Amino acid sequence: MITVFTMEREYPYGTLRSTNGSKVKVVLEEKGLPYHVETVSPGAVWKKQPEILANHPLGKVPWIDDDGVVLYDSTVINEYLNEKRANNPLLPATPGQRAVARALENYGDEGVLSKFLPMIWMPWWSPEDQRDAQAMERGRQGLREEVFPFLQQTLSGQDYLCGDFSLADVPMMTVAMVLEVDGMDTSSFPEVADYLQRLRQRDSYQAISPQERMAETAGSE
Repeated sequence: MITVFTMEREYPYGTLRSTNGSKVKVVLEEKGLPYHVETVSPGAVWKKQPEILANHPLGKVPWIDDDGVVLYDSTVINEYLNEKRANNPLLPATPGQRAVARALENYGDEGVLSKFLPMIWMPWWSPEDQRDAQAMERGRQGLREEVFPFLQQTLSGQDYLCGDFSLADVPMMTVAMVLEVDGMDTSSFPEVADYLQRLRQRDSYQAISPQERMAETAGSE
């Protein structure tokens, strides 16, 4: 069975999860692969303790152990999981379409999850009086000014970024997760708001939903 090592912590307002770890859980659910979650201490990750570096040389989560095959980096892990089981392929059929999906997945990682989303998400892991409200608003403004217009243009009436659900949409599942906790108003971007809600309605979203407890999202047998 695949073991996913990631950060998850319960708060009064919901279960918070690593965005990159959540990407992996979504793909495991979409592919129907049995897995188990092992939670890693946020302090151990933030301090880059030796046991973390031994499995992920950048001192991050997630990483997986698939019967001795240890992999890190959520994008690499998800490509591996997609290839591991042929059912429900999460990349399009042609080389050109696959390249577009990979480029969009990279945009999600580099242009959203690494750029704006941490400004919003990381303060939620701290007590309210320790949160940087200005940084959180800068993150939201970045979504409004850069990310949402790009998503709206890319969707252009489609249900998902590449037409059918694919790896390109997986980073955006975590945006839907973060904004469910944050409560950011997305009504000025109706196509994006509908898209995020569509993502939340997928069965795989339950594995990362803030409304689900850790014990209930620890994996499937």
